[in-house]
Amino acid sequence: MLITEANLTQHFKANRYLNKYEMEIIMSAKDMTEELMKAQVLVEALPYIQKFNRKIIVVKYGGSAMVDEELKRKVIQDVVLLKLVGFKPIIVHGGGKEISKWVEKSGMTPEFKNGLRVTDEPTMEIAEMVLNKVNKSLVSMIEQLGVKACGISGKDGGMLKVEKKYSKGEDIGYVGEVTDVDTTLIESLLKDDFLPVICPIGYDDDFHAYNINADDAACAIARAVNAEKLAFLTDIEGVYKDFDDKDSLISELSTSEARTLLESGTIGGGMLPKLNNCIDAIEHGVSRVHILDGRIPHCLLLEIFTNKGVGTAILSDDAEKFFDSDK
Repeated sequence: MLITEANLTQHFKANRYLNKYEMEIIMSAKDMTEELMKAQVLVEALPYIQKFNRKIIVVKYGGSAMVDEELKRKVIQDVVLLKLVGFKPIIVHGGGKEISKWVEKSGMTPEFKNGLRVTDEPTMEIAEMVLNKVNKSLVSMIEQLGVKACGISGKDGGMLKVEKKYSKGEDIGYVGEVTDVDTTLIESLLKDDFLPVICPIGYDDDFHAYNINADDAACAIARAVNAEKLAFLTDIEGVYKDFDDKDSLISELSTSEARTLLESGTIGGGMLPKLNNCIDAIEHGVSRVHILDGRIPHCLLLEIFTNKGVGTAILSDDAEKFFDSDK
């Protein structure tokens, strides 16, 4: 029988009060149990580390995990750990809340049409300034943990080419739809062992800068680099069959099942374009897409390295489940 704090305490209390020596034995057993649990976590992670060694994972970083400093630190720790155990992570980040804050500080009112930010010329200038500021702060956090990082935008190396995007036929300003991804710079950074941190600004054919929805940019980049995984950090737990029923969270979803959900009309709001992005990524070669609650500390590690995970994984119809898990 494994000696634990609980069964030792029960044994000693059955006879008399605990003395100092017995308390030391119990605390030692408690420490040993905690260490064994840590070892079990590492053993559980081993097959995932083997399976995805040297594979590319794109992390779309946004939502509350970018605003809360403690959550931000944990997300960066997760990505750094992925890098150190053999993954090739790429971060694509947004900054919508920060952009809105600076737009308001500048005396303007953020404007949205059909859920998309209207980006006029002054707003575009603020967006690019804010996104670059966020970009370099993430690079700094990664470097502090001992990993080489390089912060770039989609303008660098002509990486993200765009055309003007419309929202249901309405003009929303300098908002771009990705038409092409040049992966030359990304591949060079990965080859030289850098962790790329990308902010979603791109050029059109006339070299005008456009803001790009970070989900769209992450999806386009994941497709272009043939990523094994694409992970979206969001402010919800994952995909629900019925959003009002918190017990209906779906752990694993095929693309055909995802389409059925979309057609049912039960999916709405920000999840609608996100789920479409997931389907698009899978159909263009990304092996697995994860929708995670970025408010959960270390959600990336929990989803990727454990048998159950914490969010929703989207995969192709013919993909096999990992290790016969229920995920």
